[in-house]
Amino acid sequence: MTVVDIQLSPACTDWATLRAATIEAERRGYTAVHVFDHLAGLPLDGHTMLECFSLLGALCEVTERVELGTMVANVWNRQAGTLVSAAASIALMSGRRFWLGVGAGAAPGSLWAEEQRRVGARLEPDLGERHARVEQVLDLADQQWADERDESVATFPRPSVRPVTIVGVNSVRLSRLAGRRADGINVQWRTPRRDEFLAAVDDVARPFLRTAYTQYHPDLLDPDHPERRAMSERRIDRLVLAVFDDLADWVS
Repeated sequence: MTVVDIQLSPACTDWATLRAATIEAERRGYTAVHVFDHLAGLPLDGHTMLECFSLLGALCEVTERVELGTMVANVWNRQAGTLVSAAASIALMSGRRFWLGVGAGAAPGSLWAEEQRRVGARLEPDLGERHARVEQVLDLADQQWADERDESVATFPRPSVRPVTIVGVNSVRLSRLAGRRADGINVQWRTPRRDEFLAAVDDVARPFLRTAYTQYHPDLLDPDHPERRAMSERRIDRLVLAVFDDLADWVS
């Protein structure tokens, strides 16, 4: 049976409403609340933004049970070690399983890269280098979160419950990287290449999560909805429903 999570966007919503929406998500029984990782509201047609790990730190204090995560953290928004440490810190503070979704970042010149350009952040044009950065983050997570880790990383934060690593994919190559290195993948449910990306991890022999995201609609809460049945047929383990607009209506 597919587990349903919720994703909240700070692009059009103030902190008070985000707080109320997360508490409401926990009350409604969602398994996890995920947040976007952006520097500004621009890519999501919004007027504001909150930094995702600052937001998650606050959310872990106003909730008790719901799991928290990033869907997905841009591996170029932070130094790789900072990203791994931030995820471990939220997991430690919340005392719950944390979902570290990561993405390879956008190419220079794309809409999704505009926020980085405006603050003078590094934009990597080479797709191979962007994928290598994802693998670097996963390497560090393995090193720092191992049960028996090297003395050189002994003082880095390590949660008692290891965070789950999910790679947001938009290519077969990245799907295969996730199949080798991560705990799962996340695909955009309505992308035309969805089945191709999912097929790329069919031969993963170990336990591996297949997650998908799409825009929130209350009809998708029904497991008998045609799209939900299609997800089950494709062995989707978790569905992340993203609320892009002002959350005030969703809360009410």
